[in-house]
Amino acid sequence: MMLTSLSHIQSTNVYSTPSIFPISPPLLSSSSSSFLSLEPSSHRLALHVYSNDRLRITHKSNGLKLSCSSKEPPLKVMISGAPASGKGTQCELIVKKFGLVHISTGDLLRAEVSSGTEIGNKAKEFMNAGKLVPDEIVTAMVTSRLSREDAKERGWLLDGYPRSFSQAQSLQSLKIIPDVYIVLDVPDEILIDRCVGRRLDPVTKKIYHIRNFPPETEEIKARLTTRPDDTEEKVKARLEIYKKNADAILSTYSNIMKRIDGNHPKEVIFGEIDSILTQVLNAKEKKRKLGSSLSQSSSVQDNWRGIPTKLNNIPHSRDIRNYFYDDVLQATKRSINDGGIRLKVEINIPELNPEMDVYRIGTLMELVRTLALSFADDGKSVKVCVQGSMGEGALAGMPLQLAGTRQILEYMDWGEYGAMGTFIKIGAIGAKHVDETDDLFILVAPQNAVGNCIIEDLQAMTDAAGDRPVILINPRLKDLPASSGIMQTMGRDKRLKYAATFENCYLFRLLYYAGTQYPIMGALRMSYPYRYELYKRVNDPSGKEKYVILSTYPQKPTIDEVNDAFEGKPRNENKKAVGIWGFLSGILQN
Repeated sequence: MMLTSLSHIQSTNVYSTPSIFPISPPLLSSSSSSFLSLEPSSHRLALHVYSNDRLRITHKSNGLKLSCSSKEPPLKVMISGAPASGKGTQCELIVKKFGLVHISTGDLLRAEVSSGTEIGNKAKEFMNAGKLVPDEIVTAMVTSRLSREDAKERGWLLDGYPRSFSQAQSLQSLKIIPDVYIVLDVPDEILIDRCVGRRLDPVTKKIYHIRNFPPETEEIKARLTTRPDDTEEKVKARLEIYKKNADAILSTYSNIMKRIDGNHPKEVIFGEIDSILTQVLNAKEKKRKLGSSLSQSSSVQDNWRGIPTKLNNIPHSRDIRNYFYDDVLQATKRSINDGGIRLKVEINIPELNPEMDVYRIGTLMELVRTLALSFADDGKSVKVCVQGSMGEGALAGMPLQLAGTRQILEYMDWGEYGAMGTFIKIGAIGAKHVDETDDLFILVAPQNAVGNCIIEDLQAMTDAAGDRPVILINPRLKDLPASSGIMQTMGRDKRLKYAATFENCYLFRLLYYAGTQYPIMGALRMSYPYRYELYKRVNDPSGKEKYVILSTYPQKPTIDEVNDAFEGKPRNENKKAVGIWGFLSGILQN
């Protein structure tokens, strides 16, 4: 048996992290504040003071531990730059100002090898054989270093790593994601001049430049040496390798990349870096405060009661609509509470499925209102954005699914306490609609249309939003052909990669026989932070319908995995969908 349309589902798990509100610590200086820990063992209390901008009270009794922290979340920074770009100098300044743990793969390799660790010994085998150390070994070293307490407490600065697409993807898969990716841009001719003119003092290990930073005395000048790889030919070769590697990882970090002109005095360059990192810290603190206000809802057991029945009965009852509104809200809040900033909600119950003739724009607007009012109740400034006109003249207009949405939003009942215009504002998708006072953005069904692509406006908006959450409600960002069939293919890979940077915080799709919309065969559901859950709709002996769970998945299941689960086949049995069942593959891969 094979199914065709999917709607997202939420899980029954309990998101049970206790909610403890932060206590503001007294500042000891501009760079540090007290970190307090009270640890009672049985009936004793121990008081500890740390110097890490945070106050924590820890209570241990009978093996239980309770902690509360008001520290700003630590910075996680990656920095990249070509040879002689000044990256080393900027790393020193960053560490001095922000107290981050500086992690360089070269230093790690040397330390692991000299310490004789298991990873170091494996790396040494390749180095002794004159081979490059494999990515998995280097990544293992990096992740091991990042897992140490100082990196967790103080934050980290990853210097010159990752250097390839595979390394970047390995870090992503391990959930090692920086807050910002800094790239120092310096013209090739400047870099070559810096390298070729560079000299090393073998006694003090100090670096000079024959013109820009000459030695202090003739004695020092006489003993200076040139590095073997600081010739013009070798420098050019190193620059080509750097550019190739840098281009390969751009897609991974494009949404958090900050390019800086490195052809300036070091103080000017660091001034710009300082400003960027300070903005990131401020944004992280805003998210932490937002998370504090949301944590109460995350600390209680999920109220999920299972999948409602009779979902093909239209119109949906008020109870069913409210059920799904709350389901989406709780998943979205949990994701933002955990630091999510590029999120998407996909919910295709019949009234929210534009492919069905029972689609109701009012239901979509009610969902948006529920989300916006809840965040506004937490004191957050919410910008609700509707896709504007796409095209000019006779081509002006918007996708049919969005027709009239702005007017509906403006005339909806937003409550009696004046949330609309105070905490909630309506805008369009684009960078110019991002204001400094906005805390988060809810985008109503952004979608591409034939000959018109919303991706550029959307990307400009997320770039302007920075680390503030952007939530897409039922986006449709699959690439469509241009009216000419030519221009739309340009930049297609980049557009699709950008669209993929938004992660599901909620997904619910109903499953039907291929090519039909009746009867409902099952459902697929994911509610952050839980797994994807596959359900089968059955009738119990009394004739009442219910949904029985078939399987769970860490990632969105493929068509074959869904079909195998419905047919009771082992999960590791691979088969290709054929015939009428092949239709489902297009649905599941969206």
